[in-house]
Amino acid sequence: MRNYTTQMDAARHGVITPEMKAVARKEYRTEEEIRELVAKGQVAICANKLHTCIEPNGVGSMLRTKINVNLGVSRDCKDYDVEMEKVMAAVNMGTEAIMDLSSHGNTRPFRRKLTKECPAMIGTVPVYDSVIHYQRDLATLTAKDFIDVVRLHAEDGVDFVTLHCGITRKTIEQIRKHKRKMNIVSRGGSLVFAWMCMTGEENPFYEYYDEILEICREYDVTISLGDACRPGCLADGNDVCQIEELVRLGELTKRAWERDVQVMVEGPGHMPMDQIEANMKMQQTICLGAPFYVLGPIVTDIAPGYDHITSAIGGAIAAASGAAFLCYVTPAEHLALPNLDDVKQGIVASKIAAHAADIAKKIPHARDIDDRMGDARRRLDWEEQWACALDPETAKRIRDERKPEHDDTCSMCGKFCAVRSMNKALNGEYIDIL
Repeated sequence: MRNYTTQMDAARHGVITPEMKAVARKEYRTEEEIRELVAKGQVAICANKLHTCIEPNGVGSMLRTKINVNLGVSRDCKDYDVEMEKVMAAVNMGTEAIMDLSSHGNTRPFRRKLTKECPAMIGTVPVYDSVIHYQRDLATLTAKDFIDVVRLHAEDGVDFVTLHCGITRKTIEQIRKHKRKMNIVSRGGSLVFAWMCMTGEENPFYEYYDEILEICREYDVTISLGDACRPGCLADGNDVCQIEELVRLGELTKRAWERDVQVMVEGPGHMPMDQIEANMKMQQTICLGAPFYVLGPIVTDIAPGYDHITSAIGGAIAAASGAAFLCYVTPAEHLALPNLDDVKQGIVASKIAAHAADIAKKIPHARDIDDRMGDARRRLDWEEQWACALDPETAKRIRDERKPEHDDTCSMCGKFCAVRSMNKALNGEYIDIL
């Protein structure tokens, strides 16, 4: 039975928890290094006390870049069995976190099933669930209703919650004054904004932040400070609304740490490539090195159907520049609820971005698998190449569908294969082309 309140509380008292030990093994770090980073808030180990089947992971810029997969039902697509199939596919592909963004039906059984059976970190956005849980229109909900749903999710074993604490009534005037091209595109942010507009009251997640901290401290739930004003198009990148909210998120980070509550800070969004690095450095400064969790960034607005690619480009730059956690984007982004194939494509694209960034950051042993692949390709060892591949099934299928005449080549080069020719030349063998 643990006698500390949170991972951060333990770390600050010199206690190395089982979760810290597990993270240290995965990251090729010492247990003391991980403890120090958790104590400073620069690594978050999202692990609710009640999520007993979790396989702990650390989120921080100096660790391997982690991947989150968004799932959940909607009014138009409400098959929980399909969503669970996506969950298992995501876990099997190595994703470290699942966010249940369900916005329809009885959400609690699915959420509880995730925290009972899924070894990945589980995240939610309680403001989505508030309208569904109470089955009442947004304007009729009270601040207490929202806070009670945060507690409900904590009791269900959720490891991190996205809370849009950083927008206030001042944001209403900023949005009206600065005339953003896309206004607010955060679903949770728009709900909080709408509630403030309709009720005339302050953002309950900001006004009652101390009460929320007590809930998170009790269950060791990590707060993911949502960026309600994240840019939804390139034109809004790094504008006044986004930066002003980021400053407030920095203040809220400090307040959480004072209560030993772990924090992640969410970031863009759509943003031109040349602005991404500066945004990451700004966040690290304002939020004192708290782990940065980004959606994308998506680097161009004109590629619906291919936003897993636009996101992977931005994600690689962001992670190499200090982001710790990438929220995957699928080909269905901006278009529809992703199906199983969309989920797979989104995960693969995000994992490529994360891995490329880890190599650039010289994360310990990140490049080992690439070096194994280089050796396997030199030897034309196809089985070893499948073992090294991020998605071996796709690689094998492509080769099998277009089989070459000779096994030591591929159907593109045949006997013109440079690798084959070099191997033979260096071994003093005759090189037959025709």
